[in-house]
Amino acid sequence: MGDIKVGRMILGMVETNCYFVYDDESKETVVIDPAKNGLYDKLSANGLKVCAVLLTHGHFDHIMGVHELTERSGAKLYALAAEDELCRNSYLNASDQIRRPYTVEPDILLLDSQEFEAAGIKFKTVATPGHTLGSCCYYIESKKWLFSGDTLFCGSIGRSDLPTGNGEQIMESVQMIVDTFDADVKVYPGHGDVTTIGEEKAHNPFCS
Repeated sequence: MGDIKVGRMILGMVETNCYFVYDDESKETVVIDPAKNGLYDKLSANGLKVCAVLLTHGHFDHIMGVHELTERSGAKLYALAAEDELCRNSYLNASDQIRRPYTVEPDILLLDSQEFEAAGIKFKTVATPGHTLGSCCYYIESKKWLFSGDTLFCGSIGRSDLPTGNGEQIMESVQMIVDTFDADVKVYPGHGDVTTIGEEKAHNPFCS
């Protein structure tokens, strides 16, 4: 097994961060939040083989590339079990709002604190309800990387006014994140700049 690396593409109408985590030797790759079509060709052109697709949550701006990517790669789609209904409902996932109804059906439903391996990389699921009921983060302990979706941003947090969102829950989830992870853990959010737990503890007005 080679070194694990991470890349990012900023995609779609609201500049969603789509991450691809890969082994630089085997080129096996995990894609997180495929926001737009065209990913398969871009990754394949660089020799990367998509083995799994992870969703931090099911909003339209994080899922619109799922069908093309999973169908062409054969990769399984992972999401937190609590997000299954939203993924399958175009009203709940807000794709109806942009008049492009779109739904996805996760193949593998995860539980809070569940550890799993994809593309030879070990992940841990961290349930973070609030942005949506089934929002979650993915943690790679070996690299101290946290993919936080739309729960924790650099200097801010996700909105909670869309279906299944809850303002009190997201505040609790954000506080849990900064209390649980070390200051040097790198945070890869669903939108905006990469940050660290330490930076957010020190400067994010939503963290105490």
